[in-house]
Amino acid sequence: MRRILSALAVTSCLVTVFPALTWAQSLPGFTLFSGVKSENQLPFRLDFGGQANGWDRYRLRIPAQRMKLAVGQFAINYPDYYKGTFDQNKIEVRVKGKAVPLSEVKWDKEGKLINIFPQEPVPAGSPVEVVFSNVKNPSFGGVYYFNCQVLSPGDVPLLRYMGTWILSIN
Repeated sequence: MRRILSALAVTSCLVTVFPALTWAQSLPGFTLFSGVKSENQLPFRLDFGGQANGWDRYRLRIPAQRMKLAVGQFAINYPDYYKGTFDQNKIEVRVKGKAVPLSEVKWDKEGKLINIFPQEPVPAGSPVEVVFSNVKNPSFGGVYYFNCQVLSPGDVPLLRYMGTWILSIN
């Protein structure tokens, strides 16, 4: 009887630990020696675990305190060694949890750049989430730096650096 109870206790611990580990792998962790200052690292979530050669959804977040000015364009570039694909028809921008209408999404595959143009400028001080659905992750795992730059309406037409998402594909 004692062996059965011990086996049951160990099994119940394993059952509760494995889902927690799987869920935790899709969130950004503590990054050492990334070359990006911690105040410039942006939060994100990979909904389906960031598995190499798998389908995923990237939720790239910009905290409200980083949104000091309104934004009329988001420009997201990624490294040339990232060999995943994006469905530009499944890219959206969410402000305070609600999708905002987009006038255009341009994916420059050669330039490794995605430009997103909201119909109306995203207000300053708003939390933003850029959602890439139907993403095909690269065939090989690695660490990929996605840099976010923004253009404010009425501002000098120069993109300003907002931060970097450090994505890890297993």
